[in-house]
Amino acid sequence: MSLFSLDLHGVRHHEVGLEVENFIFLNQEHAPLIIICGNSARMIELVSNFLDKHKIEYYPGKGFDYGRITIFKI
Repeated sequence: MSLFSLDLHGVRHHEVGLEVENFIFLNQEHAPLIIICGNSARMIELVSNFLDKHKIEYYPGKGFDYGRITIFKI
């Protein structure tokens, strides 16, 4: 099983929605998908809000996985 991932380092906050949308819907058949937000609470919030809005099932990383969001079901 290979995991597809999107690294948001260097992506501006106003670009997050489009980047995440394109990544998810172009790779939905490869779930689980990984989104790397880094150590930015704001970036994690933006991605989580997008996923909640579209009713996408995900797990926000905790501890060593903080800043990593795993998408299970689209």
